Amino acid sequence: MEYLPFFTFFCSLILLLNTELSFAADMITPTQFIRDGETLISSSQSFELGFFSPGNSNSRYVGIWYKISPKTVVWVANRKDPIPDRQGALTIDDNGILVLINQNKSIILSSNSSRVPENPVVQLLDSGNLVLRDSHDMSSESYMWQSFDYPSDTLLPGMKLGWNLKPLFERQLTPWKSADDPYPGDFTFRLDINVVPQLFITAAPSRKVVRSGPWDGLTFGGVPMMHNKVFKPRFVHTEDELYYAYEPFYDTVITQILVNPSGQVQRRVWNERIRGWRIMFSWPFDICDNYAECGASAYCRTSKTPNCVCLKGFESKSQDEWDTPETRKCVKKSPTESDCLNGEGFQMLKRMKLPDVNWFNQSMNIEECHVECLKNCSCRAYANFDEVGGSGGCLMWFSDLIDMKQCSNPLTAGQGIFIRVPASELANDFIKKKRIKIISSVSAIVGSFILGLVFWKAWKKTKNKGNKFIGS
Repeated sequence: MEYLPFFTFFCSLILLLNTELSFAADMITPTQFIRDGETLISSSQSFELGFFSPGNSNSRYVGIWYKISPKTVVWVANRKDPIPDRQGALTIDDNGILVLINQNKSIILSSNSSRVPENPVVQLLDSGNLVLRDSHDMSSESYMWQSFDYPSDTLLPGMKLGWNLKPLFERQLTPWKSADDPYPGDFTFRLDINVVPQLFITAAPSRKVVRSGPWDGLTFGGVPMMHNKVFKPRFVHTEDELYYAYEPFYDTVITQILVNPSGQVQRRVWNERIRGWRIMFSWPFDICDNYAECGASAYCRTSKTPNCVCLKGFESKSQDEWDTPETRKCVKKSPTESDCLNGEGFQMLKRMKLPDVNWFNQSMNIEECHVECLKNCSCRAYANFDEVGGSGGCLMWFSDLIDMKQCSNPLTAGQGIFIRVPASELANDFIKKKRIKIISSVSAIVGSFILGLVFWKAWKKTKNKGNKFIGS
């Protein structure tokens, strides 16, 4: 009986230790290591961090993956510095910095935080974000370092694609080189803010492959499936940040954006029934998404053939040369005719992915935009910047109109643009519209006459039959 108190204390201690270990399964302190074969698991069991070998590779990497789908790795720490064996470890060094070391204690990767927490911990959050913070401060402002600032090929809900402005710092996605190698591939998915915010897929070193239209207050033009019931896009622009992000409509929805090794951006949703991923859409979506598919002064469409259509006042240089993007060219029908003659004006094209932008004024409304473009002979087109949101802003183009697409797919957002056209084209349009109106009017009159005649004959025939019955 004298051993009973000690036994009770010992059992309580074991229970307490198990409780603390279970509670601390999502974090490590400076006295702890995550060695190859060990993992961190977020508190809601959503994400797991550990060492892995991709595909047929024998190299070891530190990554984060979904607990329900261990082969779906969403972040890789040492993409460029694989470990050749299973002797790696992740820990916090004496300076409060997260480090990845090999068997020789050499540092392969470090968080390089400019701030050092007094009581550092590294924690895997339920969002999939790995953070270095002070153990006494849970706020995101206290993060000394976070994996969300260094994306791999996946954008998770809550992650930012874009820029810190103070200091200048960009977050972008780069695909794996292959299924066996997470080394950064040749493509980049990024938010360009050179004139106005636009999404780009580029190929090394800086070739434009695919481009969205500008943000219209609700979505990016030309990108499919932005309007849906799975996720809601967000665009944030403050003095300190400018970025795109998204959130699922429901907490039960598991969704991600992935850039695959071929440079396609895919929106994927987890399907619990099949225990796998379903692709909502891929971008580029069709041939018209290819950057400058139809060259300058033209737009691309998939609803009819040919896909490329020259703008009013332009014609294709030669049908024989209309085979590749390099040779496609629309030239002026009348090279000597100016677009600034008396009577010139604008043609509105609806549901368009706007061309690559080269001028923007936030303070001008659409009426002021029209006046300014009309009086400047170099202005080729204008459009409303925030067409959906209603906050205004003026877009103008002073050079060739490049990379336009007609958004015939109802799931793809587009907006109106006003294209400057010569007076002769406006006159031709007026004549055509008048001719169509006359033909329509004449057709309506003739149709009404024929219809009336048919009804009159039918009535007369019925009346005659009625008279015959009465007289019999």
